[in-house]
Amino acid sequence: MTEAASARQEWGKYGLVPVAAGLGYATSVIHIYGIGPYIGPVAEAMGWSRTEVTFGLTIATLVQAVGGVFIGLAVDRFGPRRFGVIGAVLLTLAFALLGTVGASLSQWYLLWGLIAMVSLPVQASVWTSAVASRFELSRGLALAVTLCGASIAAGLFPILGTWAIRTFGWRLAFAVHGGLWFLLAFPAILMFFRGAHDRSRAAKAPVRRDLPGASLGEGLRSSVYHRLFAASLLFTFTIIALVVHFVSILGDRGADPMTAAAIASFVGWFSLAGRLGTGVLLDRFPASLVGAAVFLLPVAGCGLLLGSGTSLAALALASALIGLTLGAEIDVVVYLITRHFGLRNFGGLYGGVLAALSIGTAIGPLAAAVIHDRTGSYESFLWLAIGMMAASSLAIGTLPRRSLAFAPA
Repeated sequence: MTEAASARQEWGKYGLVPVAAGLGYATSVIHIYGIGPYIGPVAEAMGWSRTEVTFGLTIATLVQAVGGVFIGLAVDRFGPRRFGVIGAVLLTLAFALLGTVGASLSQWYLLWGLIAMVSLPVQASVWTSAVASRFELSRGLALAVTLCGASIAAGLFPILGTWAIRTFGWRLAFAVHGGLWFLLAFPAILMFFRGAHDRSRAAKAPVRRDLPGASLGEGLRSSVYHRLFAASLLFTFTIIALVVHFVSILGDRGADPMTAAAIASFVGWFSLAGRLGTGVLLDRFPASLVGAAVFLLPVAGCGLLLGSGTSLAALALASALIGLTLGAEIDVVVYLITRHFGLRNFGGLYGGVLAALSIGTAIGPLAAAVIHDRTGSYESFLWLAIGMMAASSLAIGTLPRRSLAFAPA
């Protein structure tokens, strides 16, 4: 049987798993990619600074950084399905509750603390571990389809949020935003999301396989893992901050809210192309080189934002370049973990990298908000982003091309 035929068999048998996982992954980032349009209206209505509003996201992602490894280990033991199904319900509900905030800033932070807790069961390792356990020959493309969920979120949520705010006001918009997405995504998650380690309908115990790969300790001690951790931290610090503040960046340049949201949505739509294209490239070329190349694209994007003035074409191109990289980052990291360390402790090892992703997500948007509040613009942050993306590209590009000894061939 040819490799192509076997890959087709994987898709024929498990093709709906990446689709459902992708919708679940989009749900897991609703508070990250969905908060951007709300920052200005909430700050204006409540009399808070953008830094104070954005700090809620920092709270949520720092909690995820601490809990990521433990959730990953639990997924390795119990399977991902129960985490994904329950977490999708709780997170969309918690996002809707943000519109109930009173005049107290502490109440805003308490609501984000709730989001922090309920976002733990839907972190990326839940969705990717199920897909990685079902696909071998076409794993790169399958993971890309899954991670397209974030691309859909980045493309759809700014427009959905801006429309809901304009139509219902920002308070009710949170509930409309969360509720509409839940109605779209949850049925597919409930019906089709199931990994190889999850319970079958008839079995009373999780289905387990003797999976090859590194022990948790071997992975954590590896210099390859350390570089993946550093690259992930630098990347998310930069890219998530750009995504969260992109509507505001464009608004400061004179774009009206809907135009800014439409241009910002290019990040999501181009990340779809980035994810699928990267998935194909990962199955054919060294992952470290693929990652190094795509991680350099935001350098050009930030350059355009710094020098484009009010040119809508240049701003749209910057959005596209950032989107292409947003569509590749986790695909590259997940693929490299599975190829260098195997699947034996994928959840735990990816949970560690997720801590880096979460720390970057926590401090990047906050740093951009602080810089804006102190300087009156995002220009200094864009220069910082250029340096961080170059360093992230270097960390990925210098990884060995061959898998480590304890990873599967």
